[in-house]
Amino acid sequence: MKAVVITTPGGPEVLKLQEVEDPKVTDDDVLIRVEATALNRADTLQRQGKYPPPKGESEYPGLECSGTIEAVGKNVSRWKVGDQVCALISGGGYAEKVAVPAGQVLPIPSGVSLKDAASFPEVACTVWSTIFMTSRLSSGETVLIHGGSSGIGTFAIQMAKYLDVKVFVTAGSEEKLKACKELGADVCINYKTEDFVARVKEETGGKGVDVILDNIGGPYFQKNLESLGMDGRLFIIGFMGGVKTDANISLLLGKRLTVQGAGLRTRSVEKKAEIVSEVEKNVWPAIAEGKVKPVVYKYLPLSEAGEAHKLMESSTHIGKILLLA
Repeated sequence: MKAVVITTPGGPEVLKLQEVEDPKVTDDDVLIRVEATALNRADTLQRQGKYPPPKGESEYPGLECSGTIEAVGKNVSRWKVGDQVCALISGGGYAEKVAVPAGQVLPIPSGVSLKDAASFPEVACTVWSTIFMTSRLSSGETVLIHGGSSGIGTFAIQMAKYLDVKVFVTAGSEEKLKACKELGADVCINYKTEDFVARVKEETGGKGVDVILDNIGGPYFQKNLESLGMDGRLFIIGFMGGVKTDANISLLLGKRLTVQGAGLRTRSVEKKAEIVSEVEKNVWPAIAEGKVKPVVYKYLPLSEAGEAHKLMESSTHIGKILLLA
């Protein structure tokens, strides 16, 4: 098969489509012939040598895919050859074929094309397992989503609105904020021209929001604590702005705040299967109803993975970037 190989750690130009061996399929796996895979920030870090795959996982990038099942391991009962599916994977999505534990496979949501289904597994599992399963964001509450126009952000806005949550977002351009508004965001804040803490306070009558989903890290930590209300929950899923900060942590006590963080890739197969099951139960119906739609910025062939990475690192995109195998 062909796969995108990181020939040496470096810039987008190190990604090369090469002939490699087919993946090995265990008794608990399915083999998927890939239709599409989607980019995630983690892929760009892996390319730079900063985020190696978990031990024993594929060395090729790609944390989600869609496609058709070509083979099933002998312990697999739910799936059969010919099924069209999408999946959460620990790597190997940038390839023509990928082996996936059966518990991380999902049916294609009703009303979504096979290729567009590749845009959902990683964002749905990340957002559902963090602000919903863990931070318990619920109907009638408020959430602040940083990077509202990202793949994670565009999904989180729609899912939160589906569950009757008031949504605040930050983004860095009027075009991005317009896209967030069209997806249902209630309060759209340009972080380049506005202080998001002041705006959150103003819009909530001084109270603050219930939950924050943050991918910036260090530089936003203090501001996030100030933006939360009583019993507020901050969930950190990335460090795009850096990992170090100075903060006044007295707010944690004063407002009874909870700060949590998690990655998805390094979780156990069992935990991933549990998250995937919850996503199918809670998120897939929203997609089937047309209330949560795929937001795809661009489709590129697998051979242009380097161009796709350049696009992601320019941060001009809105939603997901897909690679077609």
